[in-house]
Amino acid sequence: MELGFIGLGTMGAPMVLNLLKAGHQVRVWNRSKAPLDELARAGAQPVDSPIQAAEAEVLISMLGDDAAIRSVFIDAKALDGLAAGSVHVNMSTVSVALAKELAALHAERAVAYVSAPVLGRVDVAAAGNLNILASGPADALIRVQSLFEVLGRKTWHFGEGAELACVAKLSANLMIAAAIEATAEASILAGGYGISRGTFIDMITSTLFAVPVYQGYGKLMVDKQFEPAGFKLSLGLKDIRLALEAGEAAQVPLPFASVLKDNLLDGMAHGQGDQDWASLSEVSARRAGSK
Repeated sequence: MELGFIGLGTMGAPMVLNLLKAGHQVRVWNRSKAPLDELARAGAQPVDSPIQAAEAEVLISMLGDDAAIRSVFIDAKALDGLAAGSVHVNMSTVSVALAKELAALHAERAVAYVSAPVLGRVDVAAAGNLNILASGPADALIRVQSLFEVLGRKTWHFGEGAELACVAKLSANLMIAAAIEATAEASILAGGYGISRGTFIDMITSTLFAVPVYQGYGKLMVDKQFEPAGFKLSLGLKDIRLALEAGEAAQVPLPFASVLKDNLLDGMAHGQGDQDWASLSEVSARRAGSK
């Protein structure tokens, strides 16, 4: 299949490599040039503009936030490169409002728009084991399912509304942030009484909370392994803000999300924006005077 791919960051680049290994032709574009050479050596075709990348049967985008999507698709006019009958699969996590707006803009051009944000960090993307949360027109989802099978181990369908997969992803990230915060606070409480935080986290993640999100982030907290980031704290703040916006639009109170937003802002104020969002634990540690 002839593909275009826009956004070659820590998640996008390994996804392109997997598509190339599966035998697809992939045009690639990125705002910075650094990832293009490596992907070109692997068989990708770098292009000079997002419009050129969009000139494909299926375009996939993996950009950081709403502003980046607007910059590429509206300001740089990547939308104009999409031909009638093509499909745009947006694997970025964006706001409910932008998902609806993009779906309408694509419909005007007779282009199918699919929302497909993912669950999984960089190593999971490289292994092709992402969980893909998808929503959009049923026929378009069928057309791109073979691509999802290359990129992920399972596709979860949430309906036809472009915003539905986005809400599912924001809800999931709200739960991850809550797990990080709960693990941090509980382990620091234990530490306040002289219990080793590492021992406590090892115990709790081997018993009551023996699940990947607690185990993985718990280990990062104990080891203070916040760089390189698998998912930046600044992106976590972005997603919690989007969750709060989605909650307000649907009249769903999210009081704990407000606490998480303020704690993430605390991390940003202390220069942690580029660290893994497991470093949210450092906010609780500072407040408790703990190292």
